[in-house]
Amino acid sequence: MRPRLYFDTSVFGGVFDEEFEEISTLLFEKVRLGQIVCVYSDLSISELSNAPESVRNFFNDLPTDHLEYVEVTEEAFQLAEKYLEEKVVGKTSADDCRHIATATINKVDYLVSWNFKHIVNVFRIRGYNSVNLKSGYIQLDIRSPKEIVHNEAEE
Repeated sequence: MRPRLYFDTSVFGGVFDEEFEEISTLLFEKVRLGQIVCVYSDLSISELSNAPESVRNFFNDLPTDHLEYVEVTEEAFQLAEKYLEEKVVGKTSADDCRHIATATINKVDYLVSWNFKHIVNVFRIRGYNSVNLKSGYIQLDIRSPKEIVHNEAEE
């Protein structure tokens, strides 16, 4: 079974960022080849609507047979609120929390992000997963695209 990876919005923009372009392009090549499923949400769509046109066009050109759309549900909003109540991150990171909660509820194999401050951060990950476990959810494996591409290349 192909791994399902929830892509937060930073990953789509990474294709056009000098620092992240090479790894992001390799990751999306895996999507195009059908080696992984790119899971995204209505929150991603909303955030992409404010992204540069090149990023929006890139997303719109992805092969839909290797994409999976999920919605940020009321359950995800409630779980995201718990992350904020536990002060895993501050209130300004509410959308980051919604991405994490949505990925958790949809039981993806990994959430991938280039956001090292609020998402791909060992202390934040511990906090998110502490709340997940206390709330009866799975632990979410959160990685940077670099970890996914390099791990895949070694197999």
